[in-house]
Amino acid sequence: MTPEAPVRTDSFRPVLGATVLLVLALLAIAALKSSRDLEAAHGRERLLETRIAATRAESERLRLRVDRLRNDPGMLERLAREDLGMVRPGDVVIELPDPRAPAPPARVAPPAVPVPVPASSSPAAAVAPMGPPLSPEAGSAGPPAPPASKSPAAAPPAQE
Repeated sequence: MTPEAPVRTDSFRPVLGATVLLVLALLAIAALKSSRDLEAAHGRERLLETRIAATRAESERLRLRVDRLRNDPGMLERLAREDLGMVRPGDVVIELPDPRAPAPPARVAPPAVPVPVPASSSPAAAVAPMGPPLSPEAGSAGPPAPPASKSPAAAPPAQE
């Protein structure tokens, strides 16, 4: 008779299977996180490469400008005129107001004062002035005066 192996009731197979599944799940999570980190690193690398290219282009532009400033007297004169406001002797300088500066407050014309009209038989004499005449400085400050009517019907009746 052959001896039979005793049957074990406390088998480690379920524990071993659960451990293997847990390790595989942890590896999958680590791989997913590593993949995301790698994609983020690639995006940052592209951003830095773009910035490096822009910085190189700016550096080249500035190098060319320095060369022009060293070798081109016309460029130097133009910058002195535009940036520093320098002029040559005999140049005529015209200063324009700064468009960004706030506008000065508008002058308001004094209110019109009614002037009594002397009685007259002529219709032209019946028209009263609307107020003091505007000076050239005042320009069109204030509302325009209504036109005076010159028709005989608009004239008040003459008193005798």
